[in-house]
Amino acid sequence: MKIAFVGKGGSGKTTLASLFLRHLAAERPAPAVLALDADINQHLAAALGATDEQAKAIPTLGEHIPQLKEYLRGDNPRILSATDMIKTTPPGRGSRLVGVDDDNPLYRDYVREVEGIRVGVAGAFADDDLGVSCYHSKVGAVELLLNHMVDGPDEYAVVDMTAGADSFASGLFTRFDVTFLVCEPTVRSVGVYRQYLGYAADFGVKLAVVGNKVSDAEDLDFLREQVGADLLTWVGRSAHVRAAERGEIRPIDALEPENRAALRAMRELVDGVEKDWPTYQRQAVDFHLRYARAWGNRSGRDLADQVDPEFVPGPVTLFA
Repeated sequence: MKIAFVGKGGSGKTTLASLFLRHLAAERPAPAVLALDADINQHLAAALGATDEQAKAIPTLGEHIPQLKEYLRGDNPRILSATDMIKTTPPGRGSRLVGVDDDNPLYRDYVREVEGIRVGVAGAFADDDLGVSCYHSKVGAVELLLNHMVDGPDEYAVVDMTAGADSFASGLFTRFDVTFLVCEPTVRSVGVYRQYLGYAADFGVKLAVVGNKVSDAEDLDFLREQVGADLLTWVGRSAHVRAAERGEIRPIDALEPENRAALRAMRELVDGVEKDWPTYQRQAVDFHLRYARAWGNRSGRDLADQVDPEFVPGPVTLFA
């Protein structure tokens, strides 16, 4: 399954993503887990327990997009070269697909292990990018990877997305089986939920709200009133989380039982979702054609030619 964590800045989405990842990694038998940090503020590795030095040592996917393209295009005859490939280029026959638990050159080169969890990062917005670059150029590396990722049972790719509704600037928001929107019991946080819900409505995005920083019954009543049936579960104020914010990463088994139960409810929802590979590929093609018309075709080549109309990804395609 591919899972996104979104929400207002400061809502705790990175914290919730890290707790969910650590919860998955602690399950027995342990599933295959891959963490991807696509937030403009790169804090997921630290939230998982990486030191500053360890976090800085993780290669950034956004700085190695040419290498990603060269590998993923494989011998797809519709993609003339790595430079011909754009971030939305969908896979086709001949493309190289990756799994969550693969041993492939991309993971070996650009993914590092943090406390037993493999982590890839899009890359932070650097000083050199100011005024001349867009963060979506870095996030495009994650979009490329997810477009070419075939995940099977008990495999979880968990992505910490950039705050707010910024992810709608690309088709990345359609790449997930479940999107967890982390929502504080505040008007501003609920506003982001409504904005996200409105944008996602026409694309079949499965959205579940996880309340965070819930202190009392009034907080919970507020969330229930504002988001209704979309409220899946909630996480209360947590000494475990506060310790993590001070840099003390405690074992996940030390998380408060009611908060651990929330993580179990989240996994239960994810595991109940059925994969729909034809829709997944159709949405990838749709956004590729939109992007090509808006920008990609400026090179003079019609990038609609990159679409393989007979190709649908899935486990059989990967292993074939």
